[in-house]
Amino acid sequence: MSSTEQATTGRRKGRGQRRGRRVDPATRDAVVELLAGLPLRRDLLLEHLHCLQDARGCLREGDLVALADLLRIGVAEVYETATFYAHFDLRADHEPTPALAVRVCDGLSCRLQGALQLDDSLRELLPPSDARVLRAPCMGRCDLAPVVQVGKRHADRASAADVQALIDAQAFTPLPAVSESLAAYRARGGYRHLLALRDGSLPAEAVLAEVEAAGLRGMGGAGFSTARKWRLVGAAAAPRYLVCNADEGEPGTFKDRLILEAQTHQFLDGLLLAAAYIGAARCWIYLRDEYPAAHALLSREIAALEAANLIAPGFIDLRRGAGAYICGEESALIESIEGKRGYPRQRPPYVAEAGLFGRPTLVNNVETLVLVPTILASGGAQFAALGSEGFAGLRSYSVSGRVRQPGVKQAPAGISARKLIDEYCGGMADGHQLLAYLPGGASGGILPASLADLPLHFGELEKHGCLIGSAAVIVLSDRDDPRAAVHAMLEFFADESCGQCTPCRIGTEKMLALFEAPELDVALLSELATVMRDSSICGLGQAAPNPVTTALQYLPQHLLAGKRDA
Repeated sequence: MSSTEQATTGRRKGRGQRRGRRVDPATRDAVVELLAGLPLRRDLLLEHLHCLQDARGCLREGDLVALADLLRIGVAEVYETATFYAHFDLRADHEPTPALAVRVCDGLSCRLQGALQLDDSLRELLPPSDARVLRAPCMGRCDLAPVVQVGKRHADRASAADVQALIDAQAFTPLPAVSESLAAYRARGGYRHLLALRDGSLPAEAVLAEVEAAGLRGMGGAGFSTARKWRLVGAAAAPRYLVCNADEGEPGTFKDRLILEAQTHQFLDGLLLAAAYIGAARCWIYLRDEYPAAHALLSREIAALEAANLIAPGFIDLRRGAGAYICGEESALIESIEGKRGYPRQRPPYVAEAGLFGRPTLVNNVETLVLVPTILASGGAQFAALGSEGFAGLRSYSVSGRVRQPGVKQAPAGISARKLIDEYCGGMADGHQLLAYLPGGASGGILPASLADLPLHFGELEKHGCLIGSAAVIVLSDRDDPRAAVHAMLEFFADESCGQCTPCRIGTEKMLALFEAPELDVALLSELATVMRDSSICGLGQAAPNPVTTALQYLPQHLLAGKRDA
């Protein structure tokens, strides 16, 4: 083809080489060496990025280009994934390695214990050359507030002096979590129902019957019937997969962390029982990156299961999140496991029909799975009878804020906030009177003390504009400012919106701006809340207005003439 023909038709010969930025051979070899323990698969992209950042202290441009080349995907795919997640720190090749990250939790529970003042103190104390002081969303340690993460080490009930001491000691690795060993768990009957289910001496339908009789529901927030979900996925075409959602990012929620660290094998037993019932070809556990001690513990105990021939090598795939609240939504979580941005999927199809890698997928929460061995040991009907107010079974409530004894409290399902505070938390903290409480974290809304006798359970709080969700109960007192609490939650949602759909992306920012205005435009806030609930793709945008709408309903005097300081 002549140059005249090329100019006329627009067609031209190939360049003879790949377009875009060239890969430096030395960088490519270095990346290959760093990733030596990981297969070069597209779905492992987040694991590759974690591996590079753990080794380098950040993600270098040249490393990302080399990684794209190794995975045979576009550089843009690597960049769009890396920039989506808050925990990945991208730097140009010529930039110096960033200083140590000191993350101050600014979740509501930590704010109530002085986190913002601690943040100010650390910024004054620590030179930028020694540490980068960053504000970070809830770290899942609300009972130990305020919390600061120094490298991967958490300082609980932290002071500026505590943080300085960790830096001086170069103590940046997590303290190990200690849990019951595999041998000890098996000695008290652990995994016996799993082995019976596998060899046929325990019929699969008998397992499902007990789970159904127990009234077990999804404890991650939606409250869907566990037995019904197992039945739906178990009847689907093979191969079928199981995914455990251990990405509890809801502010105020920390029950899953304590379960994973204290009841490791009971959780894994429940996971494998669910997998056996549905005939899962493989299982995945998607764990918050904020839980490095739990990650190390799970890695060790999964290896112990493999060594004991209770599972085949690789049957349980443990994955790390990377700081994205949206990945608590089941389809966004699945996208993340596949190595993509955590964007929620349009439904239908539901993940039970077409989930991970397009296959039928059972997604269960940590608390749901850890209860399964208990139910099989005691019987479903006996477990159901442990509930109160006509509700079935037990559930774990993460309680923080102005109570004497914060923590995870396993209590009868349907217990009221007042009983939970008085009978399980030692009452209100000294000098504090109950003013209001959040029954389900940031997305659950806020209720006044006059409604503290409502059952904390699915289907009850919705009548009052609230949600129980993951049962993250944050208690506010007469010495707290509800307006500041609502503002903190609106900041959280504006920051954590994934940006995929316009009603949530723009709506969360607009709602925050309206709330920060000198005068609240209640009518416009209500109209915006309706639009977000009706048209957002997932629960984040649909629930984000709850703090405002419920506070305006129940605490208008505080919102319309309240303080603004957090």
